[in-house]
Amino acid sequence: MRLGLIGFGNIGATLLDLMQKAGLAPSHLAVLVRPGREGSVPASAGAVVVTNAKALLAETPDLVVECAGHAAVSEHGPVVLRAGVDMVQVSVGAMSDPTLEAQLRAAAEEGGARIVLPAGAVGGLDLLSALSAAGDLQVTYRGIKPPKAWAGTPAGEALDLDTLTTREVFFRGSARQAAREFPKNANVAAALALAGAGFEATQVELIADPEAPGNVHAYDVRSPVANYTMEIQNLPSAGNVKTSVSTVYSVLREIRNRMNPVVI
Repeated sequence: MRLGLIGFGNIGATLLDLMQKAGLAPSHLAVLVRPGREGSVPASAGAVVVTNAKALLAETPDLVVECAGHAAVSEHGPVVLRAGVDMVQVSVGAMSDPTLEAQLRAAAEEGGARIVLPAGAVGGLDLLSALSAAGDLQVTYRGIKPPKAWAGTPAGEALDLDTLTTREVFFRGSARQAAREFPKNANVAAALALAGAGFEATQVELIADPEAPGNVHAYDVRSPVANYTMEIQNLPSAGNVKTSVSTVYSVLREIRNRMNPVVI
């Protein structure tokens, strides 16, 4: 596979390492970074480093993985999709912007490409998506992380994260609000909304808990067809406490499914 990456932070670097270990090394790798950041990609990655989407597409990738944040989705996503290249969009929360979502969908339709939204740190999206066809879906999500994982977000304005000793709910609202106010922490809320009841109907609670065993994602689903509750306790990524390490494995799964003859 000829692989393109947009961004080379913790997720991109960890993904390449996992691919190597799984025997899924790309036959060609191109990495798009911001101008001036070319040195952030080590020579050992064996990548062609570019600074714009046009140059990335010139490397003829079979698949592009975006792992650089909402701004990168807005700047590069439509260009990639319009060129007919499928894009795995790790920054699922970017879809909470209805204007950007419409632009991405239009670009994908124009290019005959697909936007692939990985499950990230949560599970059960297959069942949730299936149940959405029955209608009357009620979804409530709770994101629970140690206080330090909420540093640099609006949580710091509501709580003293450095001295917190008790579990505190600092946000209640819709998935759209959560994804837009906490773009680096609420991709799970966006994924649940897109798979299920939508951004407005999916309810979210964000919680800082000093006793949290890691990054915990829990949600309840009620529908006319089935009810279920799921809780996943994720270990944080070694390079970024805001990111669950399982997020990278979910991206690896998308790549593996592209390369293997059996998909599950």
